[in-house]
Amino acid sequence: MSSPTDLTAPVAPSAGELPDGAEPFGLGSSAPRSDALPKALGIYPYAADLWAEGLLWGAVLRSPHPYARIVSIDTSAALALPGVHAVITAADLPPGPEGTPEVAPDGRGSADRPVLASGVVRHHGEPIAAVAADHPDTARLAAASIVVEYEPLEPVTDPEQSFNVPPLHPDGNLFRHLPLRAGDPEAVGEVIVEGLYQVGRQDPAPIGAEAGLAVPRPDGGVELHLSSTDPHGDRDRTAASLGLDPDRVRLVVTGVPGATADREDRSFQVTLALLALRTGRPVKMTLTREESFQTHTSRHPALLRYRHHADAEGRLVKVEAQILLDGGAYAEVSAEALAAAAAFSVGPYVCPNVFVDAWAVRTNNPPAGRMRGEGALQTCFAYESQLDQLAVQLGIDPVEVRRRNALATGDPMPTGQAVTCPAPVAVLLDAVSTAPLPPLPLDDPDSEWLLPGGPGGAGDPAAVRRGIGYAVGMVHMLGAEGEDEVSTATVRVSGDHATVICAAVDSGQGFATLARQIVQSVLGVSEVYIAPADSDQASAGPSARGRHTWVSGGAVERAALMVRHQLLQPIAANFGMSVELLTIADGKITSYDGVLGMPVTEALEGKELWATAQCRPHPTEPLDEAGQGDAFVSIAFCAMRAVVDVDIELGAVRVVEMTVAQDVGRALNPRQIEDRIEAGVAQGVGLALLEDLRTEGGRLVNPSLTGYRLPTALDTPEVRIAALIEDRDVVATFGAKAVSAVPAVVAPAAVAAAVRAATGLPVGRLPILPEDATVG
Repeated sequence: MSSPTDLTAPVAPSAGELPDGAEPFGLGSSAPRSDALPKALGIYPYAADLWAEGLLWGAVLRSPHPYARIVSIDTSAALALPGVHAVITAADLPPGPEGTPEVAPDGRGSADRPVLASGVVRHHGEPIAAVAADHPDTARLAAASIVVEYEPLEPVTDPEQSFNVPPLHPDGNLFRHLPLRAGDPEAVGEVIVEGLYQVGRQDPAPIGAEAGLAVPRPDGGVELHLSSTDPHGDRDRTAASLGLDPDRVRLVVTGVPGATADREDRSFQVTLALLALRTGRPVKMTLTREESFQTHTSRHPALLRYRHHADAEGRLVKVEAQILLDGGAYAEVSAEALAAAAAFSVGPYVCPNVFVDAWAVRTNNPPAGRMRGEGALQTCFAYESQLDQLAVQLGIDPVEVRRRNALATGDPMPTGQAVTCPAPVAVLLDAVSTAPLPPLPLDDPDSEWLLPGGPGGAGDPAAVRRGIGYAVGMVHMLGAEGEDEVSTATVRVSGDHATVICAAVDSGQGFATLARQIVQSVLGVSEVYIAPADSDQASAGPSARGRHTWVSGGAVERAALMVRHQLLQPIAANFGMSVELLTIADGKITSYDGVLGMPVTEALEGKELWATAQCRPHPTEPLDEAGQGDAFVSIAFCAMRAVVDVDIELGAVRVVEMTVAQDVGRALNPRQIEDRIEAGVAQGVGLALLEDLRTEGGRLVNPSLTGYRLPTALDTPEVRIAALIEDRDVVATFGAKAVSAVPAVVAPAAVAAAVRAATGLPVGRLPILPEDATVG
């Protein structure tokens, strides 16, 4: 049998291997992803595919209650089953900082979430015990045979109730309160519009459910094979929970089957590792789809109250808002999401007076966490809805009211931070508003499928109304409020090929392809191999907020430039010139005067060069008690136009087209940028019309891919890229900005605006239900 370590990730082919022989090369080209073909063929290895000699299977017992006191746990029946090798509960974990196994140090968000529930369960599906057995069916049967006596408690499921009920956790019910105060509280506009908005619980719903393999090590440590997006953070959290030194836990990253949010949580990792340590054998665990919905975090549901003041010309005078995020049972990254929600509560617009109160609270709902554009998406829906309402009240075109208030470089945000990066908001608006509109559906049987509801599902075609809506949004890149962002990379060159060693996980955003292009551009080497990521490498941090393009890409570039200097320095000395007078382009080293022209492969012959470098962007600071401070490194912007057809009798909505203009800084790989925009749009359309992880009394009612509706190919609209604005951010690596999150932030607001335009109805919640789009 092969060892688990041999099954981590496929060997990447050289950059630019295309069936027709074409070879896109370096930054600015549309180099294809090296993992695209194996994924399309179904041969790309994921954690669920791993195997090891002597393998045991893990299973978890989860709470059927959203809130209950644990009176007793009896594991004797499980232990008596033939084939069961271990049963663990919270009592088997080392004590945490408070003397109980309740908590352990956690570098991501707060550490208030136990690995296994002890004393109290606080959400439906919370893990209580785990089993290792020699067959997956035996493991599941053993987990089901564990007898737990509960004392059910009344769950708190309404976040507004959290302020007035006894604490659900020793840390209390308030994760964070963030007031934002800017300008004159007495300012009043000539026109005032108000609104109440709700955003539901969107789940990342990764195609591949959580899975992993743990292998005990001879030194008493453990090796974990997981589709982690933060290998060093996950290693450190696992080690702390197990009472081990970090160097006794190794985390090897397997293929990541979808990750628009955090993946395997600490409970999964620690439980898997502890079962392997207890049994002394490899243990594999693969969650069911229902368990997957129960265990990973989802988007924060939100309740938002807004009041906009404007003058007679539609220019904003004051914005007042109350923002409430439901963080669920545990803190996770609720404080971070709240900072984004409050700071971006006005959107990409100038307003001299802003007064916001934002809260993130604990409930007995499923935990909420990181997901594309956390915090920014919820407020985008609200402030864009407000601007639509303002445009109607003043009789101004919705694009024009946005243009009159558009943020530009140098303008202050409500936090007092000046926007120093490119902020082409007006340019983006112009691009989407002037793009050609799609044709109206033809009135013939062949185009019946174009109507809302599809063939046989549409009502009277005369009841279909077309709507056009606009939205603009923004997201921050990298960590915020003083978070230290750093990544490390090593570049080795030997002969005619290079290797990049960097623990930045390619979770679908295309970092591996980008790293290959960087080395190609700097060193002129076409054969570039990206080493699989694991925690033995230097840390690169989590895959979130577009940070790997900037921070890890910057580390790769710096390491490659150091190798470049090592390569060119002796050549320059030979010719009596400085290194700066030599260039590398198209695989050739050339001097400024044309005297030297040497292939890079010739210069590298017999040499082995390497360098390690770090990239750390400029520091930020926490927001103060008035919500003021330079909290963000940089910001990305996007504008969209949505075109929808609505059957106003049935409330059925079809998104016809989404037109996108995006601020990308520099297009490092145009094809990948387009792919990421299309993916973000699809996710945003899903929230706008379909996706809602529903609960009743704190219990999940649709934890399956049948009950939780994801957009299919027929639900996903045509995406037109009207413009990719390449106005480089001078402080960013290559001048580029992150592209994945901001389309997902803006798309729901644009679709809502279009439905509002088609129906004349207010549309104040996401997802938009049929009754929200039915007239009469």
